Amino acid sequence: MNLHEYQSKFRFGDYGIPIPKGKVARTPQEAYDIARALSGPVVVKAQVLTGGRGKAGGVKLARTPDEAREHAAQILGMDIRGHTVGKVLIDPALSGEWSEIYLGVTNDRQARRPVLICSSEGGVEIEEVARQTPDRVFREYVDPNLGLCDYQIRNLAIGIELPRAHWRQFSEIAHALYRCYYESDATLAEINPLALTEGGLIAIDGKMSLDDNALYRHPDLEALRDTEAEPRAETMARAAGLSYVKLDGEIGCLVNGAGLAMATMDMTKLFGGAPANFLDIGGGAQADRVSAALRIILDDPNVKVVLCNIFGGITRADEVAKGIVQAVREVGMEAPMVVRLVGTNEEEGQRLVEAAGLPNLICCVPTLAEAAEVAVQAAREGA
Repeated sequence: MNLHEYQSKFRFGDYGIPIPKGKVARTPQEAYDIARALSGPVVVKAQVLTGGRGKAGGVKLARTPDEAREHAAQILGMDIRGHTVGKVLIDPALSGEWSEIYLGVTNDRQARRPVLICSSEGGVEIEEVARQTPDRVFREYVDPNLGLCDYQIRNLAIGIELPRAHWRQFSEIAHALYRCYYESDATLAEINPLALTEGGLIAIDGKMSLDDNALYRHPDLEALRDTEAEPRAETMARAAGLSYVKLDGEIGCLVNGAGLAMATMDMTKLFGGAPANFLDIGGGAQADRVSAALRIILDDPNVKVVLCNIFGGITRADEVAKGIVQAVREVGMEAPMVVRLVGTNEEEGQRLVEAAGLPNLICCVPTLAEAAEVAVQAAREGA
């Protein structure tokens, strides 16, 4: 789960990290009122869960409250990479000169531990900095048993040539950011940029990504989820308790088990197709859950064919078959479907599907390779 910039920075502020004293506006008039209360130049920033806001015109400087209202009117409702702007953050603009630092904590899966990343090239994507000037990116791996150590922060300060007068505050911010990351069960906590001004360091922008699997421990953070900003299918999947990721292909995949789902996606690619999603209905799925999964797949307008690949272990093939029939009849599905049901009660499952007389059923096949090949061919014919 990703947090908006204002949510991330407010969270950082709770841990003592210096942030601008801005507020969120949902209307141009609110933007005017906030800018007037701040009594100075402000920055009007679109709040969307994607990058590229500045290039898209979603970040503007306003010298007066009237300008803030005008900019907010232009930005609200704007489409930025498929995300509609519903709110803007009004932050006080920095005065004078400053330099920008990148500071972030994330998971390094290969090292199996958190890593603190820092660069003097703040204000741009850290991936781009690492690609073009890798010598300007510094890392310190954190032992989870020891936590972040002072010497590691000093190493980063030395690496980015931070003036010694700012080491103490930099250390406080780094420790606070790591605590925020750790105590939030985050996968990423990032300040970009951390501005170095005459008055000290301040987090101008922030980003946090939280581990969905740990949100049950953080109802306060779960409440921050912006369902209006996420794809409708992901909202539906979460409500149904399904693991779903939308992709850009045309073959909707309904599978039980993460490993089998990955294999199904790979197989469609092998035969020249492209999966429209990752979707795992899980073990022991009943008919209503299968029906919900199929509804989510069909909600994607790019889906030209549905590939149902079920290996009945805990999940019984006949239960899945009931869900397929139920969903098709309720939704009125027009996309063709290829079904593979093997394992527990596979004969009963295949019989239920075939006896239902579904007009869009292409066939029931015994192997994944056959199912993927038929599905790819059907998608091509429907193109």
